[in-house]
Amino acid sequence: MNPFLIWLNSFGSPEKFHRVALRFEPWLLALAVILGATALYLGLVKAPADYLQGESARIMYIHIPAAWMSLFIYGFMAAAGFCALVWHFKVAELMAMAAAPIGAGFTAVTLVTGSLWGRPTWGTYWVWDARLTSELVLLFLYFGVIGLYNAIEDQRKGARAASLLALIGLINLPVIHFSVNWWNTLHQGNSINLFAGKSSIHPSMLWPLILMAFATKFWFGASLLARTRAALLEFEAGKEWAQTALFGPRRPLA
Repeated sequence: MNPFLIWLNSFGSPEKFHRVALRFEPWLLALAVILGATALYLGLVKAPADYLQGESARIMYIHIPAAWMSLFIYGFMAAAGFCALVWHFKVAELMAMAAAPIGAGFTAVTLVTGSLWGRPTWGTYWVWDARLTSELVLLFLYFGVIGLYNAIEDQRKGARAASLLALIGLINLPVIHFSVNWWNTLHQGNSINLFAGKSSIHPSMLWPLILMAFATKFWFGASLLARTRAALLEFEAGKEWAQTALFGPRRPLA
């Protein structure tokens, strides 16, 4: 077997996943809190107001990282769903389904904060702009994955069916990302290029965004591990390792 698949299969052991997740969750959560608090302080207190939009632009320290996460989590969910469909890894199935509500939450935050930002900037809470509309479609895709998973009684079949829907929905990600380039849209173009080109945003405003981007990823990691671990314990509640994890090791009768 391919060494990667051997490692993946080993990590996919429910008992081992539970043990590793317990070890990493508090560290990920602590990093998320520290980086998030630092980013909010730098963005809301220390960074200057935008020269055109004034104080209202500070909502970007929530809106932009949430938008990045809405795409990142969907990509992660689809990748985990691919592993679930191809190799039938139980942990991958549960991770994909555990990621969906988190991604839906970030997408909802993106839409709400974008609407609040749009009112003082564009004079309206909502327009059927290409970027906004495709982000709304992303929220519906998340809802579709969650709904399909819960609609099928057999949990594993439901996870695989929902994973297939998640893979089909991948086509929406490039639409969201390139929508400002492909169509004459009201939404402003990308002003942040972390990997190619130069960002047009001032470093004093860019660094809080980067820190918040890391904070949201660490928070996602902690939340994903906790949700997947809880789902595994529920799914394998009858097995000895799950009983030990829930109630502690058995003691011999006196």
